[in-house]
Amino acid sequence: MKPSIILMSFSALLFASSGILSQPTDDIKAITKHAAPDNPSDGSSAAFTSAPTVPGLNDTNQLVLAKINNIDEVLTQRLKPTTKHQASSSQIETILDSAETPDTSTATAEKIANDVTTKKFSDKEIAHLRQLFLQAENALKKKDNEKYFLLTGQLKDYPLYPYLQYQWLKKNLDRERQIKHFLQQYHSSRYASLLKKKWLRYLGKHKQWSLLLENRIVTKNTTLNCYFYDAQSQTGDRQAALKGAAKLWAVGHSQPGVCDALFSQLKKSRLFTQDLRWQRFDAALRNNKVSLASYIMNLMPKKYHADARLWINLHRNPSHYIPRLLKRSPSQQTALMFIHAIHRLAGKNITKAIALWDTNKQRFIEDKKLANKLAIDKLERRLALKMVFERESGAYERLGQLDKQDNSSRTWRVRIALSEQNWPNVLTAIHDLSKEEKADDRWEYWLARAYMETGKIAMAQALLTDLAGKRSFYGFLAADKVNSIYQLSDTPVDVSTEDITELKNRKEFRVAFELMVLDRKNEAKLQWWHASKGLNKKEILVAAKLAQQWQWDEIAIFTIAKAKYWNDIEVRFPLSYADKIYQNSVQHNLNPVILYGLIRRESAFNEKAHSPTGARGLMQIMPRTGKYIARHLNERWRGSNSLYNPVTNIKYGSYYYQKLLTQFDGHYAIALAAYNAGPQRVKKWLPETETLPADIWIETIPYKETREYVTNVLAYALIYQQRVQTDNSSASSLSMNDFTRDISPLPSAP
Repeated sequence: MKPSIILMSFSALLFASSGILSQPTDDIKAITKHAAPDNPSDGSSAAFTSAPTVPGLNDTNQLVLAKINNIDEVLTQRLKPTTKHQASSSQIETILDSAETPDTSTATAEKIANDVTTKKFSDKEIAHLRQLFLQAENALKKKDNEKYFLLTGQLKDYPLYPYLQYQWLKKNLDRERQIKHFLQQYHSSRYASLLKKKWLRYLGKHKQWSLLLENRIVTKNTTLNCYFYDAQSQTGDRQAALKGAAKLWAVGHSQPGVCDALFSQLKKSRLFTQDLRWQRFDAALRNNKVSLASYIMNLMPKKYHADARLWINLHRNPSHYIPRLLKRSPSQQTALMFIHAIHRLAGKNITKAIALWDTNKQRFIEDKKLANKLAIDKLERRLALKMVFERESGAYERLGQLDKQDNSSRTWRVRIALSEQNWPNVLTAIHDLSKEEKADDRWEYWLARAYMETGKIAMAQALLTDLAGKRSFYGFLAADKVNSIYQLSDTPVDVSTEDITELKNRKEFRVAFELMVLDRKNEAKLQWWHASKGLNKKEILVAAKLAQQWQWDEIAIFTIAKAKYWNDIEVRFPLSYADKIYQNSVQHNLNPVILYGLIRRESAFNEKAHSPTGARGLMQIMPRTGKYIARHLNERWRGSNSLYNPVTNIKYGSYYYQKLLTQFDGHYAIALAAYNAGPQRVKKWLPETETLPADIWIETIPYKETREYVTNVLAYALIYQQRVQTDNSSASSLSMNDFTRDISPLPSAP
């Protein structure tokens, strides 16, 4: 038989039905351990129904993670010795045209989708399929279509077969018939959505307007929406297209270049009004895009240029130009300009901003239009909160005078009273909280503290006793005050083995498992969340236990949080990396539970965690900090990616926290705040003259993220203290009393 005939017989299966998916194997322990906080109020089964272990997972050069270039001899023999990497166009056409289109009815598609749970493979078979997958992927990367089609023809039962199809199709977006078939055949897969968006971009770029509108989707993607509106305009629905274009244009940032043609039509239409231009001008300045605002000004008739220039000058130097604005007659536009100028001035000089606003606001608030009222309310809240953060006197009163209160203004009013230790004001501010806010552990604790400080001892004791039964930072504080033991309230999720087996055999979860086995962790994570869509609460709990079974700590933690189930302590507080944590706790003279708490809060045990700011690894070390630590430890700095190594990351994180602990006189809470926000910033938050109770200091940390970070890590540490139940005498028990010693003023520099 000629090689080309063999090629066609295998590759014709590329767009055939997926058939029956493979049977993944059981134990993932030998692969790797996987590691944003969830609700702070805390708080060795088979993975698939085949043999108990996956041979080869401990030997990456053998079956499962075979080297890609180790091509199967039989397949190699079937290929022409003179094969080029790129099959000819006519050959590819023959292959694709020969693909037999299956029944595309919904019923048949559903049947095909459901059939994936019926076929099972031995460990050797599934390992071989993984080899073929890696080889097919490598062939695709090398643009060796002939070898790619030959290999994928043998992978139709493998869970990642649709993934391979997607990888080929996204590079061949001109294949309309095959793309449509894929979108129908795998409509519920994550790759259908990804492929469709890429295809729609292709259709827009190539001006295939009718086909684009035929397959239009609802999306927030600006590029696609510009293509959609452009298609509407080109196919006769110009008015609808221009209305859509106006919404896309009036934003405070630049839009993609693909929108230029559409916006050119808008600018020539009656919809391009001066109100629309002012709308985008205002949005640009509020987004601090001065160059964009200047561009919009040049689109205005010249009679509006003076106002626009003044508005830009108010943005740049509000203190200098506000007097000029006040000479103008009040109008809706001058009101918006004045509000914007005060916003800008408040960031530089809050005292002057408040004085100018209070003196002149009556001139500008006579216009009762809703937009102005909303803008005024927003400015009033900003001024009041800015007073709080600048530690200005009168902040408590100004917060209480706001017409429009929200959670931030109400709760900061309590915190101002706490910082002043004005307990009658604390009681008043707590009384003014919403019903939902009053029920929070935080404010129940502070109500009890206020009762205690104002002589209402019995009321305080009753509240504290009730609160002491809760697993939270404030529950643990209350427990110390009434000499009670900390309560874990551990109630593990009750799911059956059958429930876990049923879920893990669903096709989308099998895809996630295969991606994990192949060490595609990011892709596996995205697939997991796709597979979890549409699950009911019970199924989400089952999924959390499945992730735990796969030793996927981070995913188990966040999955169980989706179900708002907080009482399975083993799932929510795993004990991974124990050897490294204990080794470093001894080396750096730290209690291991603090390291557990830090890792749980920083990365949820995801060793590959990467923050938007660039922090990396289990303890979220910034590369600059890592380089500094390496120098102090007399180690060679091996680059930013070395921070993904758990050994390096835990060593550096432990060293750094111990350094901060020493710097701040052994105070756990201050050192944690410094770990999160930086030591220089934390120094500014310390009391200037008098000692402050630590619970008050923590509650009044200006940054919400840091405030919650400190309370979470301390609570997590106490939970881990009960989890580890160690007999290690070097790790003495800690309590909230240890964590909340009074905060002393920073010593004056000599």
